[in-house]
Amino acid sequence: MNLPCILIPIVVGIICGILGYLLGKLNSKGDDSLTASLQADLDACKANTKNLNTKISLLEKDLEAAHAKVSASVSKSFVASEPVIVFDSTLAENVLGRKIKQDDLKIVEGIGPKIEALFNEAGIKSWKDLSEASTEKLQSILDAGGENYAIHNPSTWPKQALFAYEGKWQELKEWQENLLGGKE
Repeated sequence: MNLPCILIPIVVGIICGILGYLLGKLNSKGDDSLTASLQADLDACKANTKNLNTKISLLEKDLEAAHAKVSASVSKSFVASEPVIVFDSTLAENVLGRKIKQDDLKIVEGIGPKIEALFNEAGIKSWKDLSEASTEKLQSILDAGGENYAIHNPSTWPKQALFAYEGKWQELKEWQENLLGGKE
C-alpha cells in the first residue's frame, strides 16, 4: 500500500480542521464586539427614552397648570356662547300674513292662549324653550292641566317652535298647511 496516498488526505484534513477552528474563533470574537456595541446602543436609546418621557410629563403638568390659569381668568361669557338669532317681525308678518310677536307660542299650530299659559307656568316661555322640550314633557304638562288639555297631541310643537326660533317662516308656513290641528 502506498503510504503517501493515505497520509496526504489525513494531513490535509487535519490542517483544514485547524484552519476552520481558528477562523471560527476569529469570527466569534467579532460577534461579541458587535453584540456589545448593539447592547450599548440599546441602553443609550432606553436612557434617552426615559429622559424624553420625563420631559413630556413635566410639559404636560406645565400645560395643565397654564390651562387652569387661563380658564380661571377667562370669563364664562367668552368661553362658549350660543349664536344670537335675531327676530325679524316684518319677515314673519310678510310670510305668515299676520303680526307676530317674538316668542308667541300661539303661532304653533295647536297651541292657544290657555295652553300657552300652562306652558309659561311650567317654565316654557319662548320658542327656544318649546323646541328643546320633549314631547313627553309637553304631554305631562297638558295632562296636569286637566282633561281638556290632555286630549291635545304636542308631537309637532317642538319642530314648529324650532322653525319659529330659527326664523324659518316659509318652512313653518308650508309645514303648518299640511297639519290638521297641529297633528301630522
